[in-house]
Amino acid sequence: MQAAQLDGLLDKDKCQVFLFTCPATLPFSFSPHPWFIVNQKGTISRWEIFWWPEKQWNLRWGHLHKDFYQPLEGIPLLFFLPRLLWPQHRLLGYIEGGDDSIAARMADTIMNSFRTYPYCHQYLLRGPNSNSYVQWVLDKFPDSGLRLPWNAFGKAAARKTV
Repeated sequence: MQAAQLDGLLDKDKCQVFLFTCPATLPFSFSPHPWFIVNQKGTISRWEIFWWPEKQWNLRWGHLHKDFYQPLEGIPLLFFLPRLLWPQHRLLGYIEGGDDSIAARMADTIMNSFRTYPYCHQYLLRGPNSNSYVQWVLDKFPDSGLRLPWNAFGKAAARKTV
């Protein structure tokens, strides 16, 4: 998806939650790295978990990061080259609605997850990890229609905390 395509989907009068993935950093690229893009009536933010906390980043809570990358940037291809990013990413789906919608409640959950996600300061390859975080949010909104792929290893760890 190009930035212009995302811009065409964004609606400043709605709450929207977009679910994106790119391959995880090598050698774990067989599993996706997911993130949320939240549009709260024109205010855009990106939320995700990294295995390495970016210590110089002010908008982080342990492993949970807000707006570290641009909305459509992938994560590093290799651990030792942090600015060589995966060029491909995929929109898995999105949900939108008004003030009392599932999308608005999901957006609020994501925006407040730095207070409520139980594993902000814990990361394990098998979970909790980036997939666990996204699944933790999705499990709260089963009617959203958003799903992680089968190979999102670590998503089962989220089910222990719902």
